[in-house]
Amino acid sequence: MSGGGGHLRVSTDKDTGVAVLTLDRPEKLNAIDLDTAAELTSAWREFRFDDSVRAVVVTGAGARAFCTGIDRDVVVPQPNSPYMVDDPLVAIGPKANDLWKPVIAAVNGIACGGAFYLLGEAEFIVADEAATFFDPHTTYGMVSAYESIYMAQRMPFGEVARMALMGTAERISARRAYEVGLVSEVTAPGGVLAAAVDCAAVIASYPVEAVQGTVRALWLAKEAARAQALAHAPQLVSMGNLPGERQAGLFMARRPGFRLR
Repeated sequence: MSGGGGHLRVSTDKDTGVAVLTLDRPEKLNAIDLDTAAELTSAWREFRFDDSVRAVVVTGAGARAFCTGIDRDVVVPQPNSPYMVDDPLVAIGPKANDLWKPVIAAVNGIACGGAFYLLGEAEFIVADEAATFFDPHTTYGMVSAYESIYMAQRMPFGEVARMALMGTAERISARRAYEVGLVSEVTAPGGVLAAAVDCAAVIASYPVEAVQGTVRALWLAKEAARAQALAHAPQLVSMGNLPGERQAGLFMARRPGFRLR
């Protein structure tokens, strides 16, 4: 079965119980606009009620990018208060939508910034050997709050801190991501989606209650710390982000080149 609309494709194999959720804006490096964010929220919530889906793979269309976060053309009006922040990506992940079916991320190409909302709520990540990871926030005068919190659950502290603070000056290779535990498997070029789907099919073949109970147990191990940290994220963003026009100026003057490590 295939479905989805706009910039999100959903394909479900009823025989294996695996659904593939594909960000489908390759011309925009699979950046997320408001419509795509709403489609992601809707898809995760629909999976809660679809018993034919027992495991999900999330990926990006094309070879250039998994996801590059929020689309820079998106305008999000903000309340005039440091205590209230509207984040259009806050509900784009499965756990934010109370989905406790296993989710595997298949990363092809660039994964940066807001992509970590999705990666941070996947059970594990499989990456193409050409995949790269980085967090551009500080370079452009923005606080890396949600992204750093999500990655602090998955990577050694020093690795998260370096990625968040170095901004666009460095990108983490798939091999380095594997070495630090962010990625569980690195595949040959073009093989990442098949590898992730194979893992998902194995998991989907097991008894549903045992799988979902295990997923819930894994997240309970870190849930209190994660929830407490995320509760402070809006204020950190509100206090630390430069005004939009100054961010835009930094973005237009971005530095060429980066170090791959």
